[in-house]
Amino acid sequence: MELCIFTEPQQGASYDEQLAQAQATERLGFDGWFRSDHLLHMGPGDPMPGPSDAWTALAGIARETSRIRLGTLVSPVTFRHPGLLAIQVAQVDAMSGGRVELGLGAGWFAAEHAAYGIPFPERRFDVLEEQLQVVTGLWETPVGERFSFDGEHYRLADAPALPKPVQSPMPLIMGGGGRTRLPALAARFATEFNRGFVGEDEIAASFERVRAACERIDRDPATMRLSVALPTVVATDDAIYRRRLEEIDADPGTFADVNIAGSPTRVVEQLGRLADLGADRVYLQLVDVRDLDHVELIAAEVLPHVG
Repeated sequence: MELCIFTEPQQGASYDEQLAQAQATERLGFDGWFRSDHLLHMGPGDPMPGPSDAWTALAGIARETSRIRLGTLVSPVTFRHPGLLAIQVAQVDAMSGGRVELGLGAGWFAAEHAAYGIPFPERRFDVLEEQLQVVTGLWETPVGERFSFDGEHYRLADAPALPKPVQSPMPLIMGGGGRTRLPALAARFATEFNRGFVGEDEIAASFERVRAACERIDRDPATMRLSVALPTVVATDDAIYRRRLEEIDADPGTFADVNIAGSPTRVVEQLGRLADLGADRVYLQLVDVRDLDHVELIAAEVLPHVG
């Protein structure tokens, strides 16, 4: 099983703080560093210094790291035209030496769209399907040929389909709890399916739905990486555990019900159960990007026991 660090910079994190966490992630032996793609702070707490653009930040971090995987969980289709997104991701992939992964979703946070004047259409799954067709089509078009697309939401005419990513196929992550259309789209387009923020029974059900969707189109389900993303708080004593919960405004009475929480021993056991469900990768969501001691603890007491 791979372990990646996943954070939420819209909750208050400068580029330098994101870079420090990403570099610690690499130095300490984790497999990847991923971030959300949001423009508005959520819930209580200090929003400073404000949002940072996900792909701009990843471009910088790509040049300041050398090994870890980098990407978004997930970029909403509402933020960027798919033609531009394909260029951005391919360029950051080159800047990283082939270490980037694109997480793409329909988007859900209406308030951030209103705050920044970004349209928020109702039928976003239709937009998502077209974006997937455009982005993958641009990447897969052979060099020297051109790509055109005539859809309801996007039209491209004789695009040179450049630049190409370093990786082929380009890793593409989709995820969520949809029961029919989402698994079908993932089976067609994704290299990884992610389920986050729910209990183990629902994770197992989501994995089974996407496996079945793969089989319906004669895709080998074994070619789909399965992953889980969960908020994570690890500590060796109750005082530190409660302090870490307080820093992220989490309820100590309910946080451990679903999330990865508690002592290193308990967390190792939890990760083992996720592996038994079929998870190839787990994203540990550490919202407090400044708490590098947290990353150090997980690296020392959890990472060596996860295979």
